[in-house]
Amino acid sequence: MYLAAENDLNIVTALYRHLNTKPDSIAYQSLGVRLSFAELERVTNQIANAFGAMNLGRGDRVACLTRHHLPCILLTLAACKVGAVCMPVNWRLAAEELDYILSHGEAKLLLADQSFVEGVAKELAPTTCQSLKKTVCSEGAAGEVPGFSDWYGAYSDKFEMVSVDLDDAALQLYSSGTTGLPKGVVLSHRGLLSTSRTVSLDWGFGADGFLGNPLPTFHVAGMTMLLLTLYTGGQTYAYSEFDPVTFLNSVAEQGITHAFLVPAMLLFLLQTPHADKRDYSSLKLLAYGGSPISDRVLEDSMRLFQCDFLQVYGLTEVSGPVTFLNQQDHRDAATHPELLRSAGKPVGGARLRIVDPVACETLPSGSTGEIWIESERNLKEYWRDPKATEAAFPEGRNKNGGWFRSGDGGYEKDGYLFIHDRIKDMLISGGENIYPAEIENLLMKHPSVADGAIIGVPDPIWGESVKAVVVLKPDAQLDERELIDWMRERMAHFKCPKSVDFVDAMPRNSTGKLLKRVLREPYWQGKQRAVN
Repeated sequence: MYLAAENDLNIVTALYRHLNTKPDSIAYQSLGVRLSFAELERVTNQIANAFGAMNLGRGDRVACLTRHHLPCILLTLAACKVGAVCMPVNWRLAAEELDYILSHGEAKLLLADQSFVEGVAKELAPTTCQSLKKTVCSEGAAGEVPGFSDWYGAYSDKFEMVSVDLDDAALQLYSSGTTGLPKGVVLSHRGLLSTSRTVSLDWGFGADGFLGNPLPTFHVAGMTMLLLTLYTGGQTYAYSEFDPVTFLNSVAEQGITHAFLVPAMLLFLLQTPHADKRDYSSLKLLAYGGSPISDRVLEDSMRLFQCDFLQVYGLTEVSGPVTFLNQQDHRDAATHPELLRSAGKPVGGARLRIVDPVACETLPSGSTGEIWIESERNLKEYWRDPKATEAAFPEGRNKNGGWFRSGDGGYEKDGYLFIHDRIKDMLISGGENIYPAEIENLLMKHPSVADGAIIGVPDPIWGESVKAVVVLKPDAQLDERELIDWMRERMAHFKCPKSVDFVDAMPRNSTGKLLKRVLREPYWQGKQRAVN
């Protein structure tokens, strides 16, 4: 089994290591604010004492509704010191959705930005969110709501951390809720430490690393990147919102060495005027993941940034990483381009099986099925949902974390994992299984296409038919027939779109992930998504 770092029994232990060796070194900076490891210790002790004053402790939940990374990491570490758990919440949610998560998570405290305090937080229903005892504002007082630093500032900066070990809960993230109600994914200290160790070793990120982090804290990658700094003693430059120009400029200005981006962010960077006129010499590695990437976007990005690239396939339920297509794989792709279609090999002690999703039986090598993952990074549980937890581990748990059902479809070849698509997103047209990711890769190669997606829409004969939804490049001209014919010249006809819709922009969430549910909804209203 893959063990956490020497003597690290929880994520806060790493902070204590750096207090002994580099207390005044900067750990985090954002929007002109810089926090050293010593300041992290002092402030999180004050927050922990403030928690104690409101009888908030072991097993309790505190929620974070902020665009800003620094308040969130402070709240997370302080919560761990008292045995509580931080719940970063998606700040794009409507009041009703926020109310559900705060109520479901039984949050006792809410830390929110001023815009949220004055907006959705005011609309919370007091009859349903009964656990909430206090709201504080990350950006200073907002009316009767005290500012974060005003709230904890009067408390002592000395605190003795309660006993917290590897298998205790450390973080609670909520699934996107693209189908059904969001689930609270409870991650352990063991899993998060394993993620930090795995990323540090495989990415070559150490105490001299400077991470650019534009990913939101309610995303597992956004939080694990913050914890990477804590683990290694490196430094993070956090962006409250992703702006392509700001990000590109900061690479040279700050000396960024590593970053983790979603493919949509890479696309936006490529489209930034004069992107090729900037200095990227400090960059050592760009990691990407979260959604499929087209060959064109990846190849253009590698050409622009001239650094190592690494693909991440991961899940919230696995504390982040499952497989990496590593630096050498990307170099080898110059002569073996088929490697770029792979998600890479398992990392950090994870093991994979490809399983028939109905019979739950392991399939022969090369077969496409559901990806099952055994890892010590697997979630501790779905909060207050034992049935969902049990369903996610059909064979129960074992000393290595148990076999988790990912819901993703794929196959293995020569040790490499190839992702086809979400099992639930697979199209079935006339009895043929069709995986959108393969078609989308071809779609994005068309010279007039800036962005695109493949979805299944109702078909009275075939059950479902393939539809392309496309954003054209500025001034490009392309009609439905031209695009379909172009694709039929390059791919089996049964996989090609039968229709095309042209739109101005794709619906994406705050991390750039395409919201296919939003694309599908107009076509499936009043219909069951069931096919023969």
